[in-house]
Amino acid sequence: MSKKLVLAYSGGLDTSYCVKSLSQEGYEVHAVSVNTGGFDAAEVSALESKALALGATSYTNIDAVETFYQDIVKYLIFGNVLKNNSYPLSVSAERVTQAVAIVRHANNIGAGFIAHGSTGAGNDQVRFDLIFQTLAPEIEIITPIRDQKLSREEEIDYLKQHGVDWSWEKAQYSINKGLWGTSVGGSETLKSRKPLPDNAYPNPCIKTAAEQISLHFEHGELVGINDKKHTPVAAIQALQELAAPFAIGRDIHVGDTIIGIKGRVGFEAAAALVTIKAHHLLEKHTLSKWQLHHKDYISSYYGMMLHEGQYLDPVMRDFEALLTNSQQTVTGTVFVTLHPYRFTLDGIESSHDLMDNSFGTYGEANKAWSAAEAKGFIKLSANAGKIYQHVNK
Repeated sequence: MSKKLVLAYSGGLDTSYCVKSLSQEGYEVHAVSVNTGGFDAAEVSALESKALALGATSYTNIDAVETFYQDIVKYLIFGNVLKNNSYPLSVSAERVTQAVAIVRHANNIGAGFIAHGSTGAGNDQVRFDLIFQTLAPEIEIITPIRDQKLSREEEIDYLKQHGVDWSWEKAQYSINKGLWGTSVGGSETLKSRKPLPDNAYPNPCIKTAAEQISLHFEHGELVGINDKKHTPVAAIQALQELAAPFAIGRDIHVGDTIIGIKGRVGFEAAAALVTIKAHHLLEKHTLSKWQLHHKDYISSYYGMMLHEGQYLDPVMRDFEALLTNSQQTVTGTVFVTLHPYRFTLDGIESSHDLMDNSFGTYGEANKAWSAAEAKGFIKLSANAGKIYQHVNK
C-alpha cells in the first residue's frame, strides 16, 4: 500500500518534526508550502533545502498570491471586512487558500494522506481540517503535534536523536507575513494587560513628514496609486511600500477563537487598513442608503464565516455575488494623507458621487422640493410617534 503523504510545510519546528518523524514511520513525505505573499525566492530555496535534508521525498512551493486575492482578499475589500471592527483577517484568510491548494496538490500526486503541524489549541487545526475533510473526505488527515501533545523540548530532543541538531531557539516574537498583513505574537499577547512594544512590529517608523497619496478604484478594486495603473495585487504591494515606513496599521485584535476561548494577537497591516477605509469612504459617496445598510451586516457575517474556516459553505458564494454586484458604481479616486502611525481620509472624486448638488446642498439649499412639501413630509414622518405617545400617555 502506498503511503504517499502531503505535508503543509512552513519550515518551523513543528513541521520539521513532522517531516522527520513521518518519514521515519515509512511515509513518502511530499512537503508543500503555499505562498500567499510571505515568501521571497531566497526563503523558498531555504525551505526546500531544509525539507529535503529532513527526509522529504519532494518539496513544492505553490505561488497562490493571485489566487488569494481573487478568491478572498477582493471580497474582504468589497465588504470592508474588519473582524471586531479592527482586524482585517490577515492570517485566517490565508489559511483557506493554503488548505485548498494543498488538497489539490494531494489529489494531483495521488496522495492518500495529508498532514499539518497544528496543535490542538488553536484555530488553524479547524480551518485546515474543515477544508481537507470537505474537499477530500477519502484522504486521511495526520496531525502528529496535536495527537501526541508534544512540547517544543520533546520535538527538539527527537530531532537531535535523529541527527538534526539545528538551532531551534524560539524567537521572542512570532511573525507571519502575507499579502493582506502581518500577524505578531509574543508573551504580551498571551495575557490581557500589556501592549506589544514598538520593536515587535516588522516596520519601524522611519518617515515623519506627512505625505498625500491618491488611490484609484474601479468597481471596488484598487487599481491605481498616484496616477499609476497597477493590477490589484501590485497596487496592494505598492501601497504597502508607501505606508509601511509610517508604521501605519498596527493594532491588537481580541476575539473569540473557533474552539471557544478568547484570543489576542498583534498585527501590522498598513495596505489592508488604508485600502479598506479608503474603499469604505468611496462607498459612502457612491452607494445608496440601503446598499450600505445591508452590506454592513452581510460583510460581518462573511468575515466571521471565513475566520472560522467555513469558506466552502455555498452561502459564501451568495454573499460574494451580492458584494460583487454592489460594486458597479464604486469607481473613483480617494485622497489619503499618511502620517506617522496613522492616516487621514481627505476626500474623493467620482462621477458616481451622490453628493450631486443638482438637488440641493445639505444644510444650505434645496432645489427639488418646496418648503410646504418639506413640512408635509416631516408631519407624516411624525405620525407614528404621535400615535404611540397619544396611546401610551
